[in-house]
Amino acid sequence: MTSNIAKPSISDGIDPATVPARMLYNGSKMPAIGLGTFGSDHVSNETVAQAVRHAISIGYRHIDCASVYGNEQEIGTVLKELIHSGQIDRQELWITSKLWNDKHAEEDVLQSLEHSLKDLQLNYIDLYLVHWPFPNFHAKGCDVASRSPNAKPYIHENFMKTWRQMERAVELGLAKNIGTSNMTQAKLELLLADCSIKPAVNEMELHPHFQQPDLYDYLVSKGIQPVGFCPIGSPARPERDKTEVDTVDTEDPVLREIATSHGIHPATLCVKWAAQRGQIPIPFSTNPRNMRANLQSLTTAPLSEVEMDALSKIDKNCRLIKGQVFLWKDDQSWEDLWDLDGEIAQ
Repeated sequence: MTSNIAKPSISDGIDPATVPARMLYNGSKMPAIGLGTFGSDHVSNETVAQAVRHAISIGYRHIDCASVYGNEQEIGTVLKELIHSGQIDRQELWITSKLWNDKHAEEDVLQSLEHSLKDLQLNYIDLYLVHWPFPNFHAKGCDVASRSPNAKPYIHENFMKTWRQMERAVELGLAKNIGTSNMTQAKLELLLADCSIKPAVNEMELHPHFQQPDLYDYLVSKGIQPVGFCPIGSPARPERDKTEVDTVDTEDPVLREIATSHGIHPATLCVKWAAQRGQIPIPFSTNPRNMRANLQSLTTAPLSEVEMDALSKIDKNCRLIKGQVFLWKDDQSWEDLWDLDGEIAQ
């Protein structure tokens, strides 16, 4: 398949040394921006892999992967070529992968990680996440009304069995760091009380119209690094995740005015705001110009305190990835997944 990702010239690159990193609680340094690799069910695996190639060539060092995206094998081919040809050292890269929901059983966790390592052609993962706290499987591209016949709510005893195997992955050297994704404060409180190795990060939806300040502050207070997916509001997200009440971050008049004053696209401002706030954004793009603009936004003059304050006030509490496919009972609302009252729904 012919890719539409152009090969960059040397002048296109941004020195990775100028891109900030976040220090995790255990001393690991995680690049403060990554390239997401979820193609939203409409971008081919090969196109995503070539986007990874381009991203690394212009200075990205953090690639956010997941087994369920179905493209780790193609990405692995690119990583192997770049590493084995001497274009980059493995130690320079930060590669994340994730445990999918149908692999929560104790006997499946390490096997799933080893499968990702094989596909990515790596000896270890820098960060391995539990993708969702629910073990409920749904097929790729399914309808929003799809439900697993064996769906279950969050059961902490079962989640801890999964987490013990995540800890085992660290002990075996298969994963340098472990973390969670799509977790709530109520669930994290239980995990932190029972774990031997606490999560280094929590990956979560974060963008100017969905800032999750309470959960964000909680994570920071516990030394857990927030990582934000959908940093520009995910306009290319699957149709099943779109509703009539969703807002569009890049059309916000306050955001657009600040972007204009800095001479950047509103989408780029979303990424710049995210990194300056302290979360790690992982925007997905196959457009070389956009990839470069996102990366470069972390190396240019910061937003002012007045601008950051103005952006903090445009939060609309608009969750875009609602997760309906993980519900476990009839007549449930997606809000049951997110413990909005501080209680874990059963």
